[in-house]
Amino acid sequence: MPVVEHNVLVEKQVPTSRTAPRDNLAAAQPKVPANDILRRIGTRDISRVTRQLATLLRAGMPLVPALTALVEQLGDARLSSYDRRKDDKPPGRKVLRTGSRTNPLARVMAQVRDDVNAGSTLSDALAKYPDVFSNVFVNMVAAGQTSGSLEEILLRLAEMLENRVRLAGKVKSVIAYPLMMAVVAVGVVMFLLSFVVPSITQIFLEMNRRLPWPTSLLISICSFMRAYWILFPAIVCAAFFGIGAWIRTTKGRISWDRSKLKLPLFGGLLLKLEVARLTRTLGILLVSGVPILRALEIAKGVVQNSLVANALDSVRDRVGKGDSIAEAIRRTGLFPPIVVHIVATGQISGSIEDGLIDIADMYDNEVELTAKTLTSLLEPAILLIMGAVIGFIVLAILLPIFDINQAL
Repeated sequence: MPVVEHNVLVEKQVPTSRTAPRDNLAAAQPKVPANDILRRIGTRDISRVTRQLATLLRAGMPLVPALTALVEQLGDARLSSYDRRKDDKPPGRKVLRTGSRTNPLARVMAQVRDDVNAGSTLSDALAKYPDVFSNVFVNMVAAGQTSGSLEEILLRLAEMLENRVRLAGKVKSVIAYPLMMAVVAVGVVMFLLSFVVPSITQIFLEMNRRLPWPTSLLISICSFMRAYWILFPAIVCAAFFGIGAWIRTTKGRISWDRSKLKLPLFGGLLLKLEVARLTRTLGILLVSGVPILRALEIAKGVVQNSLVANALDSVRDRVGKGDSIAEAIRRTGLFPPIVVHIVATGQISGSIEDGLIDIADMYDNEVELTAKTLTSLLEPAILLIMGAVIGFIVLAILLPIFDINQAL
């Protein structure tokens, strides 16, 4: 649907799960304790359940039996108030609630199933659990129910969540692997300098000989570490909590997010990840029939960088005033030019949704390729740095030994 039509239908389009109904739903206390939900249900679990539900609906199964099948799959087919009435239970047996404490998602889905069976819509039932189902998820389900294409919307949601999990895993592997290697390298060096090297260098000091400068420097470092070792964990803890408190402030969060986007090697990767996540969500929302302004508002929920979120607010304000999406995106100065050109072309052809999803696919591929490249570059770089440090320690120990052998 062209952008102009979306703008016209901002208030006339099919009602999605907006803030007011969601607030009303929040008044009803969920049956699952919050600490039980946060045990925790991840995006991978939600994507798996979403795809299974879409598959059951496409097979022709009604919604409530499909939800029951999901509950049985998640919760070991335990009995619930929906499966069995009290007067049907065998003597001496107690009716068990669906799901187990080890699987909070089973309990959530059981209660969603019970709400739907009692007459609630699926989107309203899901909206009772904002810690599990995001605003994007609930609104897309509401749009799918209204348009009669719930199973198609669920499939798109499953694909979107699966892409998000895959890309997040790629980025985490790029960051986690070098970080783990760096921590191991620092730990090995600290152990050598604290326990191994001092016992060796003490022999050189007792000989009262002039030592080479690498050995003297190494002895000074070891002496400092043994005397002030308590400073290192204290500095690390203070920096961790201090930076965490600073990031929780508005200015600190903006500065932190800006610095992440300016990081060498990683800054471009993080921006591509944000753009891919945002454009895919926005494209799927528009395909689902959500009005453009509402889609921009909902899509902000998937953005993790405050600079990108602020830019999206600016885009929404300008579109609300009559600007085109491409022009509004261009004025932010944050998004790559290719995004602006693809969106502008989609506006002209009336297929902006397809253009947004194409942008997401393009950046998904770039993120994967960049992640592989960074991993292949960082691993040898860290090994070289670690080898240089260990080599310096070995050289500082061997030089006095060579001098002693020559003197003898």
